[in-house]
Amino acid sequence: MRLTGTLTVGLPPREAFRLFTARGEQDWVAGWKPRFPVPTGDDTVPGTVFETDADGRTTTWIVTGRDEGASISYARVTPGHRAGTVEVTLKDAGGRSEVTVAYDLTPLTDDAARELAEFADGYPAFLRSWQDAIETWLRSA
Repeated sequence: MRLTGTLTVGLPPREAFRLFTARGEQDWVAGWKPRFPVPTGDDTVPGTVFETDADGRTTTWIVTGRDEGASISYARVTPGHRAGTVEVTLKDAGGRSEVTVAYDLTPLTDDAARELAEFADGYPAFLRSWQDAIETWLRSA
């Protein structure tokens, strides 16, 4: 299932880019705590692997591509649940960033298929929550 949507971030793309990296998301995503099995100084280098936990499941992420300040893409696998890719693309919008987030996910079980359908139904609100969380963080930074 492919889901695509946009949000606006009140920073130019070069500055907003890090908000969509493994470490950068810690600034504005409650509970986001990436773990790196191999230490890395730059979490945006293609091939970088990290893990996150949510809803009682561990997801393994791999950076698959990066154009610093413009886009970053990930492969992600939650064993026994779902697998796919996430791509974040940033474009200048008059000193702000128009951010396009595209998920391409495949459910691995019937339960995951139901959850993914619910995720798809709520995707616009999900991206609005990202925008709201980033705006809240920017006001406090």
